[in-house]
Amino acid sequence: MQCLVIYDIPNDRARQRVADACLDYGLQRIQYSAFAGNLSRTHQRALFGEITRRLKGYTANVQLFVFDAKTWSERKILEQQYDDA
Repeated sequence: MQCLVIYDIPNDRARQRVADACLDYGLQRIQYSAFAGNLSRTHQRALFGEITRRLKGYTANVQLFVFDAKTWSERKILEQQYDDA
């Protein structure tokens, strides 16, 4: 299932720990504090457990959203790159 993990974590070290966990589970960074990818329910639980362990003692808001294939395919994306010069 397609998953989206977003987070708001004030502490730099804790924030990096969550990013590393997301990468360890094969998710791709789509924004500074957002990762997306395909995870089974077992891996979703394992990732959330790992994030919980890595954030022990830190202020954090982490959310994991699960989307079915139809909903995921209907998402809208705007990605632009331009030269500031």
